[in-house]
Amino acid sequence: MSKKKNSFLLGMAAGIPIALGYLSVSFAFGISAVRAGLTYIEASMISLTNLTSAGQVAGIDVIAARGSLFEMAAVQFTINLRYALMGISLSQNLDKSYTFPYRLIGAHGITDEIYAVCSTHKEPIKPAYMYGMTAIAVSGWVSGTFIGAFAGKALPEQVTAALGIVIYGMFIAIIVPPASKQRSILFTVIAAALLSIACKLFLPMISSGFAVIICAVGAAALAAAIFPVKEE
Repeated sequence: MSKKKNSFLLGMAAGIPIALGYLSVSFAFGISAVRAGLTYIEASMISLTNLTSAGQVAGIDVIAARGSLFEMAAVQFTINLRYALMGISLSQNLDKSYTFPYRLIGAHGITDEIYAVCSTHKEPIKPAYMYGMTAIAVSGWVSGTFIGAFAGKALPEQVTAALGIVIYGMFIAIIVPPASKQRSILFTVIAAALLSIACKLFLPMISSGFAVIICAVGAAALAAAIFPVKEE
């Protein structure tokens, strides 16, 4: 077995737990997508080309509200900016064979979970390893979206409405552990929630997409001012 093939299979093996976790989350996204008026093919294509749970959920809100392309681009930029930082961090641990074209392809597969696995990889990351992990993870994400969207068309409205809240449960599960340990994260979460309520009450004319941008940037700015990172 060639080294590239072996590295690819190792990447796939590391990506199996990620794919299994993605199935349930993307299932909920698929249901949300069809409830917003998309077909299961359109929902699956979004998952294939975007690959970001928070960005996709926010994007669905913009589509449902008939927002502009500029609004969609601004929302995606704000929510997914963290992936640029993850990419910079991972670039310090890439194998020499990871040339610029390979980096462009690999950048599409950077998610929170894939970043976490790659950042703990002891050896320099090779393109085949990253591609193997991305391939199996994306397969789980797209498959879950397709199944959820297809089920959303077939299941009764009451059932799809109940299942639609699963993805928000995932977001809560993500923020609770770190928020319980760091006051800065807890403050940021509360600030974002309060800003969201304020936008809903006092700025109803603002679309959901721009409301997300205001809340995200505003809460981050407040947290950075009150809890600055200490320089050594």
